[in-house]
Amino acid sequence: MERLQKVIALSGYCSRRKAEELINEGKVKVNGKIIREQGVKVDISDYIEVEGNDIKKIEDKVYYLLNKPRGVIATAKDDLGRKTVVDLIKTNKRIYPIGRLDYDTTGLIILTNDGELTNFLTHPKNEIEKVYVAKIKGLITKEDLSKLCRGVIIDGKKTSKAKAKILKIDKKTNSSIIKLIIHEGRNHQVKKMFEAIGYEVLKLKRESVSFLTLDGLKSGEYRELSIKEVKKLYGDNKK
Repeated sequence: MERLQKVIALSGYCSRRKAEELINEGKVKVNGKIIREQGVKVDISDYIEVEGNDIKKIEDKVYYLLNKPRGVIATAKDDLGRKTVVDLIKTNKRIYPIGRLDYDTTGLIILTNDGELTNFLTHPKNEIEKVYVAKIKGLITKEDLSKLCRGVIIDGKKTSKAKAKILKIDKKTNSSIIKLIIHEGRNHQVKKMFEAIGYEVLKLKRESVSFLTLDGLKSGEYRELSIKEVKKLYGDNKK
């Protein structure tokens, strides 16, 4: 017996968080009955429908690494009709991004239909390393950089310890370029971390996730992950 939201995620239909949303919205049925309660357990003999789809018709897993351009929404679909990261991938599979990048943030994002990998990479306990390069307004001091490394308060909670390095300070444009390495994935985290120490982020790019980088990919380009890379994401990062 497994929790319903976990079974949906493992099927590759969507992430566990999205599955919980669909359950709340009454879009999930088990043996023909609408389920709205979280934590219901099901077994292999149960017939599960999500938005009218039989999730036992599991698709082959696919994995894409995209260099997200500025001005693209990091979601599977957008109610306002704006271009999404899914629109950039040529596939007939139902895929979705792992995590989020803001509309104006660029860089590395993984798209898949593998709910288990999504859960693994987004769960805080696994401390998946993410590297960002931020251009900020103002000339940052070493003291402020140390604050980032020690952790700052955002949304009432202190961030985990991070690593930060000054890549460039430009007095002419009154700006600084900072490399920041974090292990969390809170909402708008990097921007809020800089805001907490008094700096506005002008540009932000995610350079890497775990061992994956953007090498060889121009803005808007993508590639499939190899089986070896997928296994390494699961294996090498397990704590």
